[in-house]
Amino acid sequence: MRLILGLALTFILCACSENPQVLSAKKVTEPAYMGAHNPYVEKGWTPGDKVSWEAQLKARAQGQNEYSRVE
Repeated sequence: MRLILGLALTFILCACSENPQVLSAKKVTEPAYMGAHNPYVEKGWTPGDKVSWEAQLKARAQGQNEYSRVE
């Protein structure tokens, strides 16, 4: 009985001592369409071109659209 009570007390105390999980805010200094300058970017998109960035996002969203995938 003491063992069970001791284990229960240990679990209760461990649950109360959990460290808070805080998301640190990362400051973004440049817009997302400035992007990465590496050879692995999507074809048709050039870093720094906002119009091609928006076109790529629209094409990606259309690929996830169930109505256009069924037809």
